[in-house]
Amino acid sequence: MAAVRRRRRPRKYVMLYCPVLMRHTRHEFIGEPIDTPNGRHQWARCMTTHHVQLVNIDLLEGNGRNDGAIVPLTPEDSKRYVPYGEYQVGDVIYHPAWDDYGIVRRKEVLSNGLHAIVVQFKKNKEKRLIERLQQ
Repeated sequence: MAAVRRRRRPRKYVMLYCPVLMRHTRHEFIGEPIDTPNGRHQWARCMTTHHVQLVNIDLLEGNGRNDGAIVPLTPEDSKRYVPYGEYQVGDVIYHPAWDDYGIVRRKEVLSNGLHAIVVQFKKNKEKRLIERLQQ
């Protein structure tokens, strides 16, 4: 009888570079992984400073080094949020009023027919935002 291989549970903690302390510290994964065209992404929170950064899980699991797994978020790489715009799952958006970056986790249609996106932000956690609002 063949032995059944147990599937490994995903790691909850990982050692990553913390830009606040400028050294490698223990980070905890928060939220669920998000599938994007560039791989699976997930937020990781530093256990010391509580600084949150986006991590590419596929790069993290692919090699032993964690240096290239951190996804840099800049205004040039992200889309500026406006209620009239349309966004796709996995898009990185910048909300100017909150001065916060987030990644689109899913899209929804509300009961009144409006379209919404659920965004996991760095500072403000998970928020539901309106998209494709008629002008």
